[in-house]
Amino acid sequence: MEFTTGARLEVRITPADVGKRVSVRRLTGADDGAEKFTDTVGVLTSWDDGVVLVTRRTGETVRIAESTLVAGKVVPAAPARRRGPATSFRELTRVAARAWQPVEREALGEWELRASAGFTRRANSALPLGEPGMPLDEALGRVRRWYERRDLPAYIQTATGAEGTQELLCAELESRGWLREVTAEMRIGALAPLADGPRGADPASAHVRLERGVHEAWLLRYQRFEEPGPHVLRVLGGGPSVWFASVDGDDGVPAAIGRCVIDGRWAGFMAVEVDPGRRRQGLASTVMRALAGRALDEGASAAWLQVESDNDAARALYDGMGFTTHHLYHHFRAA
Repeated sequence: MEFTTGARLEVRITPADVGKRVSVRRLTGADDGAEKFTDTVGVLTSWDDGVVLVTRRTGETVRIAESTLVAGKVVPAAPARRRGPATSFRELTRVAARAWQPVEREALGEWELRASAGFTRRANSALPLGEPGMPLDEALGRVRRWYERRDLPAYIQTATGAEGTQELLCAELESRGWLREVTAEMRIGALAPLADGPRGADPASAHVRLERGVHEAWLLRYQRFEEPGPHVLRVLGGGPSVWFASVDGDDGVPAAIGRCVIDGRWAGFMAVEVDPGRRRQGLASTVMRALAGRALDEGASAAWLQVESDNDAARALYDGMGFTTHHLYHHFRAA
């Protein structure tokens, strides 16, 4: 039912608009006799028993009592980013999945179950890019059992914040007790400016070695694995065209490392790490510039990377490189 609360404010949304992007205003109290309102923009993910749920682009779900609504309307999908290459959520997600391939995978309808002995959530989570081919509760039960058989927690990777993302699925998972543990930003940018970016403060000591395979010294810098198993090496080495970068450091451990996967027009950057004692010398930028140059040589033109939303230092670095957020992705764990 559509109803009016005043001469200008109208609630023009109904439960039939679940799944659409909306803008709502609600009454949140009064201060010194003046009414206070709060606006929320996101996807309408539920309207039941007098409670309205709106999922913001960040994945946060806002619960709103229907009785507090004073205005609401359907709004256009989030506008396309003006900066960076044009792309869709599905294209980016498929490219990212090819760059971080699991040891084991199995199809569940249009979902893919991925396992790699617990090495990273990305390689040990279900990736839904369509329908599972069965009711959701049955699919979630299969996901749980599949990971239980491998002695792994059950994770599902979802996305919010762009056209065609999965706010409805996020709300369904939350309503069933799944916990959102990690949120990260999928960022994109033009590749050529990255390759031509400013050099580090000490370029003479920052020669970047590019290699096809991962070696023991590289692994010592990468999260400091003492004895990485074959599943780690398989995930790191998988992808269409994989390059590893390193800058020599002390005691045989690189001062900085990085990994790049080139896939058609896309170059994905990951595992960029710097010796804590060598930070603020431009080494991360130097590594990424060298990898970007290689990607340009192979015909790529666009760049992507993923950064957790609470990693302020990395986010600031990528801001300076011209990367913008395309959408956010989340890992939900079965309670």
